[in-house]
Amino acid sequence: MRVMVLVKATPDSERGDMPSAQLMQDMGRFNEELIAAGIMAGGDGLKPSSEGKRIAFDGRARLVIDGPFAETKELVAGYWLWNVRDLDEAVAWAKRCPNPMPGPSELEIRPLYELEDFQDVLTPEAAETHARNLRNLADGD
Repeated sequence: MRVMVLVKATPDSERGDMPSAQLMQDMGRFNEELIAAGIMAGGDGLKPSSEGKRIAFDGRARLVIDGPFAETKELVAGYWLWNVRDLDEAVAWAKRCPNPMPGPSELEIRPLYELEDFQDVLTPEAAETHARNLRNLADGD
């Protein structure tokens, strides 16, 4: 099962406060453990929402909204992509994570959809397009 582990933003991360050298070292070691266990497929930190943009969709209309965005507790400061047996394994790994922020913080674990989840609405043509896209991603094209 693939999951995304979201590091929720805090006032510190939204200000752009950099982590301490110790936290960088601790997170590096944790990531090494994840990689050695075959869990981590990717991950990174995100810059504050003040450096981001949102695109709002309404029919054919597109509206670009500049950050920063309100409600820090609803924002994401970083993420991992993990391959785990089940949510229990993801929770067990998340509980081993160093606190990713200087103060109180949260991780959110969300399962990713798999192509099989869409089999009731996926046409053969759309399935081939998605399969081709996955092959191209794997090949680096």
